[in-house]
Amino acid sequence: MTQQLRISVGQYSDKGRKETNQDFHGVYVPKEPQLGSKGIAIALADGISSSDVSQVAAQYSVSGFLEDYFCTSDAWSVKKSAEHVLTATNSWLHSQTHQSQHRYDRERGYVCTFSGMVIKSTTAHLFHVGDARIYRLNGGLNGISLEQLTEDHRVRISSEQSYLARALGMDRRVDIDYQALQLKAGDLFLLATDGVYEFVDAGFIAATIAACSNDLDQAAQKIVEEAYQRGSGDNLTAQIVRIDELPSPEANELYRQVSELPCPPLLEARQAFDGYQIIREIKGSARSHIYLAVDSDTGDTVVVKIPSVDIQGNPAALERFMLEEWIARRINSAHVLKPCRQTRKRNYLYVVTEFIEGQTLAQWMIDNPKPDLLAVRSIVEQIARGLQAFHRMEMLHQDLKPDNIMIDTNGTVKIIDFGATRVAGIEEVDSPITQINMLGAEQYAAPEYFLGENGSPSSDLFSLGVIVCQMLSGKLPYGAAVPRSRTRAAQRKLAYESVLHEDREIPAWVDDAIRKAVEPDPNDRYAELSEFIYDLHHPNQAFISKTQPPLIERHPVMFWKVVSFVLLVAVIVLAGTKTLR
Repeated sequence: MTQQLRISVGQYSDKGRKETNQDFHGVYVPKEPQLGSKGIAIALADGISSSDVSQVAAQYSVSGFLEDYFCTSDAWSVKKSAEHVLTATNSWLHSQTHQSQHRYDRERGYVCTFSGMVIKSTTAHLFHVGDARIYRLNGGLNGISLEQLTEDHRVRISSEQSYLARALGMDRRVDIDYQALQLKAGDLFLLATDGVYEFVDAGFIAATIAACSNDLDQAAQKIVEEAYQRGSGDNLTAQIVRIDELPSPEANELYRQVSELPCPPLLEARQAFDGYQIIREIKGSARSHIYLAVDSDTGDTVVVKIPSVDIQGNPAALERFMLEEWIARRINSAHVLKPCRQTRKRNYLYVVTEFIEGQTLAQWMIDNPKPDLLAVRSIVEQIARGLQAFHRMEMLHQDLKPDNIMIDTNGTVKIIDFGATRVAGIEEVDSPITQINMLGAEQYAAPEYFLGENGSPSSDLFSLGVIVCQMLSGKLPYGAAVPRSRTRAAQRKLAYESVLHEDREIPAWVDDAIRKAVEPDPNDRYAELSEFIYDLHHPNQAFISKTQPPLIERHPVMFWKVVSFVLLVAVIVLAGTKTLR
């Protein structure tokens, strides 16, 4: 009988003598096929005491790691998957600090240490930044010893003073320590914060684990309580991991092959493919082929997307293809395409998503050449909500266009196709993907991209503004001039084409809102998507101020009454001044 990966885990955390517990920890043991393809994840984070929000950072880091790691592609290695997750987490934490404080202070922001393990097949993969520790318990002739596997990223000035040199959220870039260890059944590991390991010795730990071998939670609690009794003044967290059973060599070999999945051949109607029945091809491009299919197990109608023949020999393009699945799994929004969870062993490189029965926005615009303003607002609001879900996760869609927006039969709008999406922090991972310039359709792309600059949420806002302009007028705000304007001087000469037309009843203030959304200079656009959406419903105060005639023209009687009153007050004041003299 083929063996399966099986572990025992014990965990315990306490605030100790502190008012709040800034530590956070967790473990996730998935079922097959993820147990074989992704393994088991354990994580621990310790917030810094000088920050009153670091417990948020610790919780976000652990929860995000345990969730996002299992959203990464099965075709990625453990190292690649974890590094993508942690660099994205670091970028989000760092941005939160900048957004929440007028003056950035690395000692008071969203900062925490992180130590994690991924146990896959017969290997333990360790990821570490900060001064929590991961130990392995070793037995020898001289008794049990604790082997420290991680390095403390702490600089000690003296016996009394030290500071944390590296942590999640501390800097824009983060360097994550990584190592891989071969496992054997019976191996024991301890993850602990400094509030524990600085006060409890190896002998006590070993004896406690041996005495509580059937209840590792109790062992972790006793270790924490002992550290407290010995004078620890910090938060205290301990995790014990025991390897009970490892996969057989045959299974182990299969798991390694997951990282080398072959690209599938072109599919045909009525073909059975990896547990799916192909119905027909929906779309084909230089990057991918998309098929309508039925899941043979559930009967659900789904979409199967495979790499095109053109990119099958390009590792960077294939990596970008699989990144789309992780991006989709990270976003939870009714207005963003959802991936389908993989419930069977995958034999090829492909992505499965929900099937949206409906039409693209491009087709909708053909069917509705002169749409009602209310309908346009409803669609745009939903697109904006989808974009906000991207931006909350520090991601830019970068390819927003009518062909990448679906409207289902219930009127729900969903953003699809994440082939050009940029995830903050991902470019910091050593990967061939960084060598690809993934820019979406040029006619919808923001001008700053054509200057060689990185995009921002304002860039997605520009694309949305272009779409609104096209929906209302049937044309682009600058025609085809934006892609040709590759200097700031050329972009300053771009002339906006108004959506106002004698055949359409469009308020001038709506046109003014669109104009601001598609300003060539990103600094002149709306600061937030919500501001743009609001101004599509209400006249902006700045617009009212610049378009309203002076008071004398609007209310001449009122104007002269006000002038007379002011003159009367002035006369009384002057008279009073003379009397006092």
